[in-house]
Amino acid sequence: MNSFQHIYDRKNTRSVKWDSMKTIYNLEDSSDILPMWIADMDFPAPPPVLKALHDRVEHSIFGYSFMCEDCRTAVINWQAKRNDWQIERDWLLFHQGIIPAIASIIETFTEKNDKIVVTPPVYPPFFQLAEHQDREVLYSPLIVQDGQYTIDFEDFEEKLQNAALFILCNPHNPGGRVWTPEELTEIIRLCSKHDVLIISDEIHGDLMMGESRHTPLAKIAGTESDRVFTCMAPTKTFNLAGIQVAMIVATDKEKRAKLEKHALAHGSGMLNAFAPAALTAAYNDSELWLEEMLTIISDNIDFAIRELQKKVPGLRVMEPQSTYLLWIDYSELGLTEDEVMEQLLFTGKVALEPGSKYGSAGLGYLRLNAACPRATLSEGIDRIAFALTNNDDT
Repeated sequence: MNSFQHIYDRKNTRSVKWDSMKTIYNLEDSSDILPMWIADMDFPAPPPVLKALHDRVEHSIFGYSFMCEDCRTAVINWQAKRNDWQIERDWLLFHQGIIPAIASIIETFTEKNDKIVVTPPVYPPFFQLAEHQDREVLYSPLIVQDGQYTIDFEDFEEKLQNAALFILCNPHNPGGRVWTPEELTEIIRLCSKHDVLIISDEIHGDLMMGESRHTPLAKIAGTESDRVFTCMAPTKTFNLAGIQVAMIVATDKEKRAKLEKHALAHGSGMLNAFAPAALTAAYNDSELWLEEMLTIISDNIDFAIRELQKKVPGLRVMEPQSTYLLWIDYSELGLTEDEVMEQLLFTGKVALEPGSKYGSAGLGYLRLNAACPRATLSEGIDRIAFALTNNDDT
């Protein structure tokens, strides 16, 4: 547990989280800002992964590499054990990351001006990738019921009419909602009814809180599984974002062939030399690390919710069923997003993500990353409280 409470100095390591805030937040100086924004952890990778990477470095030759059969076996065994999902070897396609994988599916299976449905507030690349490829984005906003996001299925079906693709965040980022099998079944039914393909981004699927259980969409899709592209990766689970490896699960042979052709056309089929070692060590040997980390995260989340709502009256935190992210409603404070961000950055010296980044449905919210040592989290909460309770406008 010591590695989860030790504070590592990540400054000047070319870390996006720690070293790019000056650019991201348009600051003259970010040296005293505590980053609690982007979704990577301030924990070291699992020891088995570190050993595998050390061994790979000591080999000293970094020629072209490929994802071997051991990599497929590791993914298959992991999904079978964790989610009772039986994946066939041929279904797996390896990619350079979730975002490139989603982009390749959009480009391969939709045309310019096609309609793509998303359910905001949601992970920004969903609508950004579609817009950059000249697709029309249709927004079906989630609604809050009993403190959790749910899908407005009436509006959702309306948006599906004449759409080509729906991009699902399963589980949901930024709200941490774990969709039930019943909700996922209804998504499948409606997309089948309107002949809409589905991308299911399941990168947070291993990060379950409490009694929550992840349900892979393709697992319960039955005869409709061929319309589902599942995107997943070990990178969020084991804090390996910089390794840049992901998988697409596609059950339909013809669709896989089209994705393979796309990879050849774009030169995106080759992965970095560290990906095979990191992936196999993560899935084969790091489950105990994951379970310990989830306990730490769960405790952090409970602590953060309690302390934030106590120290800043008016804040309401959506309790996540998954992920290490907190979605914070500040609408009762009577402040605009610009005012909140200015106070956080310049008074509190702490960086959170503004909710509008996740679409207009995210206005009035902030996203906070709780995957850090308790001392860091406590310091961040104190900075947030100082920023939002010491101003002349409230």
